[in-house]
Amino acid sequence: MEQLSTLDALFAYTETQSTPMHIGQMLIYDPSTAPATNGGKKGAVGFKDILRYIEGRLDGARIFRQKLVRVPLDLDHPYWVDDADFDLEYHVRHIALPQPGDWRQLCIQAARIYARPLDMKRPLWEFTVIEGLNNVDGVPPGSFAVLHKFHHAAMDGKSGLEMTLALHDMDAKMAPREFEGNYRPEPDPAPLNLLFKAQINNVVNPVRGLKTLQNLLPVPKRMFDLTRRMKQRDDAKGRAPKTRFNKKISPHRVFDGREFSLADIKKIRINFPGATVNDVMIALVGGSLRAYLKAKNDLPEKTLKIGAPVSVRSDDDKASAGNQVTMMQVGAGTHLDSAAERLEFVMAETQRSKAMTEAMGAKTLMEISGAMPAGLTAASTKLMVRMGLVENMNPAVNTVVTNVPGPMVPMYFAGAKLVKSFGMGILAEGQGVFHVVTSYNGNVILTFLADREIMPDPEFYAACVEQSFMDLMKAKSTKAVKPVKKVAPKKKSVAVKKAEATKPKKRVAASAATAGRGRAKRAKK
Repeated sequence: MEQLSTLDALFAYTETQSTPMHIGQMLIYDPSTAPATNGGKKGAVGFKDILRYIEGRLDGARIFRQKLVRVPLDLDHPYWVDDADFDLEYHVRHIALPQPGDWRQLCIQAARIYARPLDMKRPLWEFTVIEGLNNVDGVPPGSFAVLHKFHHAAMDGKSGLEMTLALHDMDAKMAPREFEGNYRPEPDPAPLNLLFKAQINNVVNPVRGLKTLQNLLPVPKRMFDLTRRMKQRDDAKGRAPKTRFNKKISPHRVFDGREFSLADIKKIRINFPGATVNDVMIALVGGSLRAYLKAKNDLPEKTLKIGAPVSVRSDDDKASAGNQVTMMQVGAGTHLDSAAERLEFVMAETQRSKAMTEAMGAKTLMEISGAMPAGLTAASTKLMVRMGLVENMNPAVNTVVTNVPGPMVPMYFAGAKLVKSFGMGILAEGQGVFHVVTSYNGNVILTFLADREIMPDPEFYAACVEQSFMDLMKAKSTKAVKPVKKVAPKKKSVAVKKAEATKPKKRVAASAATAGRGRAKRAKK
């Protein structure tokens, strides 16, 4: 039995029918690489093969067979406990697209599945196998997709990536792992025991938080020094403006994404020395938002603000699940028409925001968040959600762009080759669009999840993404050093030429005379 941290528990407290708190991804596979197994034919992966493959890897992560147990009245944070009634076939579902099985059909079906909340009384994950992908560009006919859903209370993007890697092989011919069958679940804890622990924790946690506060004593001076050294541009200051994306969320979703070559991203970075992949993708989103809002006559004069999650997971925390992230606030440059100026604006913003985050001590802030009594945290969070206070507040950020780098080598699932990978984010009240940047095997992928009522035309926004990328490909840095033109030497006058001609001769003559006197002296000796 393991208790959730305060940050993890917040995702459980804010779960509603309109704002399910899960993250995920949609992975597309080509089964032609799969070897023949269990009497089947080569190049075919059946649903039973997938069940057997997943079953052999259930010991790879706690979330697979543990459920959430709430403390009565939410007087303390929930606990992870073993699920005695675990049923693999409940968590792994199977559907097929109607023909022709194209990209638009896949996106619509994925959005419908993703919009449904997970059952909070079972292990908080779900896989849906989607067959019939016969008309998707860049995907071999006969391919299938697997849509993942993991509750955010159980993991962040980085720990989710590690779980994804654990579900894949480096070789299509690797033998499936066998399920050992030694799962022995513990009984659910008694409610009275949970209440007793809650009383202890509500006393101990604030004391522990006060001890951690001493780590924040140097922060004000560090922040003051940093603010003086790295001054923020005037057009980057201020709060995030309110847009069509920042209002109450409906339970309906849309989903789409675009794939770009990592080689093209590198070309953009060459034109803008010092730019990171994250800078390029945030500027790409800034250009997309600008084009979309401008077409809707909803573009604010001030720049939109983007939340960029940053992992604070240390090497010692690699094996742990849960959330260990903080959030940077970065101006998207949506007030700038030039793609070059927008990227340079984002570069300055990310550099400053990253320095501010480091100066504040993000890890310490995350630890201090647990100082408040858990019962008070739960009550205040649920009250804000139910009263609609969140969507009526001015947004801290207009959207989120999270970057979760993936493997740069081919991966295999039940022998099928992974050909495309699309991340899927999370919508909270007041934030109706979420962007995920992933990478796989030489490509960088930008996907977006949005409220269908707020963005009824995801194809148009996807076109805005493509145009924004083309603008960045054509852009050149405005701060590049211009090459110095070679100036032709001026013609010398006759007098100057004569003077230059006589100088060497005098030196040679003097040198020869000196040498002659030296030889005469040596001869006399």
